[in-house]
Amino acid sequence: MEPGASTDGAAVPRGGLDAGASAPADATVRGGQVDQYAVFLRDAAQRREELGLTRMAVDDQLDGVSIDLAGNDYLALRRHPDVIAAAVAALQDDGAGAGASRLVTGTHASHVTLERELATHLGHEAALVFSTGYHANLSLMTALGTPDTVIISDAHNHASLIDGMRLAKARVAVTPHLDVAAVRDKLVERTEPRAVIVVESIFSVLGDAAPLRELLDLAIEHDALLVVDEAHGLGVIGERGEGLVRALALLDRPGRERIITTVTLSKSLAAQGGAVLGSAALREHLVNTARPFIFDTGLAPASAGAALGALRQLVARPELAARTREVAARLADIVGVEVPAGAVLSVPMPSPRSAVSAVDAARREGLRIGCFRPPSTPDGISRLRLTANAGITDDDLADVERILHGVLRATSHERAGSSESPRPAASPPVSPPLEEIA
Repeated sequence: MEPGASTDGAAVPRGGLDAGASAPADATVRGGQVDQYAVFLRDAAQRREELGLTRMAVDDQLDGVSIDLAGNDYLALRRHPDVIAAAVAALQDDGAGAGASRLVTGTHASHVTLERELATHLGHEAALVFSTGYHANLSLMTALGTPDTVIISDAHNHASLIDGMRLAKARVAVTPHLDVAAVRDKLVERTEPRAVIVVESIFSVLGDAAPLRELLDLAIEHDALLVVDEAHGLGVIGERGEGLVRALALLDRPGRERIITTVTLSKSLAAQGGAVLGSAALREHLVNTARPFIFDTGLAPASAGAALGALRQLVARPELAARTREVAARLADIVGVEVPAGAVLSVPMPSPRSAVSAVDAARREGLRIGCFRPPSTPDGISRLRLTANAGITDDDLADVERILHGVLRATSHERAGSSESPRPAASPPVSPPLEEIA
């Protein structure tokens, strides 16, 4: 809506109403003045409702849901007694909060131990822990994204990476999803001395895997860095859930120094926070340049302790990752989609409203599933999102099959005649446009 315009087309003065004039019936007026921000918020809410895109924070105790296929607790460790005990121990040793920035008095034993063991498990020289996974990605993009750098980003990358690129001073080139040839073209065409290729190992919406071998080859050939977000790989991919980078033995190859990994502590590690892993020199650079690290209070010790407890469970119990992959394969068979690379399954739906209706219907039956709608879907298609976890039993899967078959059958006629067409993957609503941006 243009400044000074109301939703019904009647002009509204920017500063308020003239004497004797009356406010439009649907405008918010305070003391004779039109509250432009109240109008903006009301209109935005109405528009979301019309499009079926209204979102709500969901209480995980609602409606007696007994089976969770919507969360990201891939290893079902969030309530594990050893993980909780590790959180309590860190709480008792280091206090309720970090107390300050990590650069002041906010670095504690729980942070140091977690960084050391993360680096060991993922095969990197060093790690740096942040208060959120979002901050980890934001920090890395801004720290590497200098004016003499081009960042080459997959069109389906997560919002935390995209927001970091938008804050960086580098030029950004967005390539179509999983298009290795397009990445090569951007590297060849670049005029900047430095380049950074950015992907997720397992993409968060479609659940597909990045071609990391080929991308590392390009990074070596064209003197670039390769940043891999392992948010959905850690804990799921590899014999010990070490993530796709290490499962492919990329850190055993020449050029390993070009690989930088980011992880979240809130999915397989059942806590909260994030980390960047790479060389000791990279860690030192982030400590000195990453604004979310410098100016934010450190990760709460209890979260660091919980993540450490979950990491130790993962190392000691490789069957957790294997079970998560097994559940994912069985879910794929139930809903009739390809077996995913990780734990994320995506079921296309004809419209946002049909996706929400399916979620509501499943919840009434005791099953929680996820729902992705534009602008969260990079191809513009509404989807049901199922996430496997190691705590799902065979009896649970039998219930899931019964419930989902009923839910999908109820929408089968709409799905067959779907009018929701995908937007070009090269210009997703959550990413910068495909053309170069500064």
